[in-house]
Amino acid sequence: MAATPESPAAATTRRKAGRHRGEGQWAVGHFTPLNGNEQFKKDDDGLNVRTRIETIYAKAGFDSIDPNDLRGRMRWWGLYTQRKPGIDGGKTAVLEPEELEDKYFMLRVRVDGGQLTVAQLRAIGEVSDRYARGTADITDRQNIQLHWIRIEDVPAIWEKLEGVGLSTTEACGDCPRVIIGSPVAGIAADEIIDGTPAVDEIHERYIGSKEFSNLPRKFKTAISGSPVQDVVHEINDVAFVGVVHPEHGPGFDLWVGGGLSTNPKLAQRLGTWVPLDEVPDVWAGVVGIFRDYGYRRLRNRARLKFLMADWGPAKFRQVLEDEYLERKLVDGPAPEQPLSKWRDHIGVHPQQDGRFYVGFAPRVGRVDGTTLTKVAELAGAHGSDRLRTTVEQKMIILDVAQDQVDSLVAGLEALDFQVNPSPFRRGTMACTGIEFCKLAIVETKGRGASLIDELERRMPDFQEPITINLNGCPNACARIQVADIGLKGQLVLDEDGRQVEGYQVHLGGALGLEPGFGRKVRGLKVTADELPDYVERVLRNFAAQREDGERFATWAARAEEGALK
Repeated sequence: MAATPESPAAATTRRKAGRHRGEGQWAVGHFTPLNGNEQFKKDDDGLNVRTRIETIYAKAGFDSIDPNDLRGRMRWWGLYTQRKPGIDGGKTAVLEPEELEDKYFMLRVRVDGGQLTVAQLRAIGEVSDRYARGTADITDRQNIQLHWIRIEDVPAIWEKLEGVGLSTTEACGDCPRVIIGSPVAGIAADEIIDGTPAVDEIHERYIGSKEFSNLPRKFKTAISGSPVQDVVHEINDVAFVGVVHPEHGPGFDLWVGGGLSTNPKLAQRLGTWVPLDEVPDVWAGVVGIFRDYGYRRLRNRARLKFLMADWGPAKFRQVLEDEYLERKLVDGPAPEQPLSKWRDHIGVHPQQDGRFYVGFAPRVGRVDGTTLTKVAELAGAHGSDRLRTTVEQKMIILDVAQDQVDSLVAGLEALDFQVNPSPFRRGTMACTGIEFCKLAIVETKGRGASLIDELERRMPDFQEPITINLNGCPNACARIQVADIGLKGQLVLDEDGRQVEGYQVHLGGALGLEPGFGRKVRGLKVTADELPDYVERVLRNFAAQREDGERFATWAARAEEGALK
């Protein structure tokens, strides 16, 4: 029988498949690197660059650094080149990396679970003052970032940090990045289960191991047993969420495949209940799937969320059970919806042991080395040796005796760290922005801080929970799609037709109750100068039109477009 002629469309598809050699998935035999990032990872593991930093680059200086180390492997040790001063946002997408970058680095200090001791925070403050021109930013993944780092100083910085139990290992790169955890794990009076042992064991077993040091792209983990659900589990690659099984008791519900950037997706439940002692093995199984089946051909499709979107949770669970765990997982219930309006633990709260923890708010995560040292000294002077960072760019001091609380609060507020902040101070976040980031188009940190001040002056009686997230580019490091008011930096035209810094607006995004991505009103963009007026106008419309108890996100979803402009 004669063969059926191949259609032009089928022939094109076949040629594309052959040219692409699949999606670069190792599990189906596609080991040939399909882009430059995969090639430099195959040539040498990112973890190996530390030796060259210590023995060659720190001694010979910036110009001695191999380009694949400089713009690739050094990320495995928390190092990114920062943006050269004076380059405006219009040139971000047109200049080559070597034209954008300065001869200084951002250094990300890894803080798993947000866990810090007084000695560790003091060490970060001292490194900041001595080597980073006093810079320090608390990130929305519980890390602390420093800037203006010279390659010559990196070995001394590592020695200082590692001397108190901190590291920068795999703080960046295509590997398992910081494990975010509940900042009140083990102490909160309402906790379902303490996930700290799992955070610590995963770090001990797998971070810095070559088993998972070459993933298709970055991998983000969240573990929390708090009913507040305080680790934005919906937008992590893998998340373990505290839940009580009707037969087996407290454990974790497993979520996979969340992430934002330019193609946002919420994580999906696998429908399993995982006991605390099995979390590290299940975590390793999920990471193993990503390593082996993840897409490596195109960088913009190399996150786990794309594999999950293609497979679905049923297939993902089956592969996890059959190929990686070699056993079935227990079916489990979904976690209850969080009732708290805020997920950041700001304020004074009782612990399980009768002591208190005190959460406080910097401005958009921007601090400095001297102030961090003073915070460490305050904590120590008030009987605490434990501090925490949060995923909202905030901090917490644990283990404070009742008779020490008022004095501690006064000391924090003297440093401009508010324990009872306005909704604007409490709910505004900002990414690094054009000051240091090579991808950014607009300024964020200073603008976020001034926006807080302006809104507090204009709307002193506004008390509703509100999140305002500023991002310097489309990559959503500041979670713009899931904020009440998300501001994506871009260049816009002002009323005179000039190109100026501004923002595309996303409205009504949310996590927790009714999670979803913000609404984009067609043509809605604001210049940086117009930003305070715009936010005030929208919030006044919300206050006037909201129903009793209605959240901003719910109102924004139903509001007429005119009320959102």
